[in-house]
Amino acid sequence: MDNKKIMVCDDDQGILDVLQMLLESEGYDVITEINSTNLIKEIKSQIPDLLLLDLWMPVLSGDQVLKTIRATEEFENLPVIVLSASVDGSIIADDAGATDFVPKPFDMDDLIGKIKSLLPYSGTLDPKFGVNA
Repeated sequence: MDNKKIMVCDDDQGILDVLQMLLESEGYDVITEINSTNLIKEIKSQIPDLLLLDLWMPVLSGDQVLKTIRATEEFENLPVIVLSASVDGSIIADDAGATDFVPKPFDMDDLIGKIKSLLPYSGTLDPKFGVNA
């Protein structure tokens, strides 16, 4: 069975490195992207099973990227967990169509638990209401 592929987009290289080590130690294939303007192109070429997306990034913010993803038929059901230290991050992520939200600084066990709960359903989730009926 192939490993699940997780793409991580954050403008902080340290967070990308930590998440890559953590997720690879859990058996996931990890693709990192530091530049949010490259993300849609990378999603189309790499086709991840799940996306971890920082909310506040320069040039193109995570919520803008997520709205584009949700408007793209091919990826409208891609599970996306938004990460943010913003006080309003959860509301902004929900409004943009996030599947889930994890506040920064994040608890590794909490993040892994959320990933594991979403990946078995990869590609079958309604971004707002869970598993499609």
